Amino acid sequence: MSSHTRRRILQGAALATAGSVVGGYGLGHCATEAQAATRGTAAGGGGSAPFLEGAFAPVTEELTAFGLEVTGRVPHDLDGRYLRTGPNALGLEDPRAHHWMLGDGMVHGVRLRGGRAEWYRNRWVRSSQVARKLGEPYPGEVPPDDFPCNTHVIPYKGRILALQESGPLPYELDGELNTVRPYDFRSTLEGAFTAHTKYDVAADELHAVAYYPTWDHVRHLVIDRTGRVARTSRIPVADAPMMHDFALTGKYVVIVDVPITFDMAAAEAGAPVPYVWNPKHPMRVGVMPRAGGPTRWFEIDPVYYSHTLNAYDQGDTVVMELTTMPAPFYAAGRGNGGPSTTGTPVLDRWTIDLRAGRVRSTRVDDLPQEFPRVNESLVSRRHRFAYAASAAEMWRAYETVDGVPPDEKFTNCLVKHDMLRGSRQVHRFPDGAAAGEPVFVPRRGARDEDDGYLLSYVHDPDRGASDLVILSAQDFTARPLARIHLPGRVPLGFHGSWVPDA
Repeated sequence: MSSHTRRRILQGAALATAGSVVGGYGLGHCATEAQAATRGTAAGGGGSAPFLEGAFAPVTEELTAFGLEVTGRVPHDLDGRYLRTGPNALGLEDPRAHHWMLGDGMVHGVRLRGGRAEWYRNRWVRSSQVARKLGEPYPGEVPPDDFPCNTHVIPYKGRILALQESGPLPYELDGELNTVRPYDFRSTLEGAFTAHTKYDVAADELHAVAYYPTWDHVRHLVIDRTGRVARTSRIPVADAPMMHDFALTGKYVVIVDVPITFDMAAAEAGAPVPYVWNPKHPMRVGVMPRAGGPTRWFEIDPVYYSHTLNAYDQGDTVVMELTTMPAPFYAAGRGNGGPSTTGTPVLDRWTIDLRAGRVRSTRVDDLPQEFPRVNESLVSRRHRFAYAASAAEMWRAYETVDGVPPDEKFTNCLVKHDMLRGSRQVHRFPDGAAAGEPVFVPRRGARDEDDGYLLSYVHDPDRGASDLVILSAQDFTARPLARIHLPGRVPLGFHGSWVPDA
């Protein structure tokens, strides 16, 4: 494989999997049609570029600000950093040919301590290409498939890791968001990693499901308490499907084989997204024992599986809650510089009956929402409460090519679900106040699952900048406990974490 083709494969995989709305060029597209889609994007789609404007617009500077202004009061037991990453294109040569999900990763962070907001920083992840653009030396040897990870940022055993999938190594960051080095789990990671790891607190294990365009399998990786990859299980799959996320329970690993598959002809033709919606590839849910072994497959009707909320065992069933969207999807967009979809994401529940050999799908909530999260201590265990975000500007951008839907369909809000009662609460924000992924942080000494705080970056259209909004999870619809006023914008992006001080 030529280095040019390898780069195209990497770029396409990164694009097709970096965000919440992903897929192929459309139903049955081939390389010729993929090139046509690329030309349509480069042509600007009639002048519309929503993913370079408004709440999506990349910021152009790295900022450092101390002693941030606060409306309200920062809880004293929040001691750590709230970090979130996303694509932030650096040095666009041709904005007409840009795609949002290929943007260079930038991490935004706020340091909280003793009831104060000590600082805000934003920093590009210094991959070799970002270092070159900034005129900085790249220390050490450039790793294979190098990419400025733009999809997730997590704490792991005293480190901060920026994550991508389908090729690139994670990048380690220090506490001030400077890039330290590529990270390979103490020289034990071989091949691709994922953006969506699952950390089991009780077992002290980090799990990942990784894929790569040229593999005939996907890999389940278990990183043990020593921080090394202790076990790798190879799960055969056909057609090199994309697997952005997965689920973990106390007994099983759950993988979703979507009908979005790699197209080598499209990659060699120069398509930035060499993945297509493949109607000949059946959609399946696979259940494999955590310790490894045969995978049981269950066919289901095609949808796009976006993100896992959580999963757990319940007798002879596995329950998985997730966000889904109707098929098909257009990751390359249709001339608007970003993904285009046929419908907004909703929250579903899949109940996998291992005894009967079937999957039952139930709609939990049809309010448009994404980036679902739980109290992280309950990953792989039954939860009661869940949280998600809805950003009107995001849904409008995704559906721009088909015409802007009625405004009343969309809103800016954070959502809290009570799965036991089957109810939801909504914390609304004004027009133009796009809300990002919420992260739950338990209160010090908390005894209840929802005793804590929700943190989210929310755009303030009056200031033209963003706030870090802190809500009480148990008084969800009340006025925010605090709004920390940042010196700049945090563009709509992807995922983040709370990184507590040791």
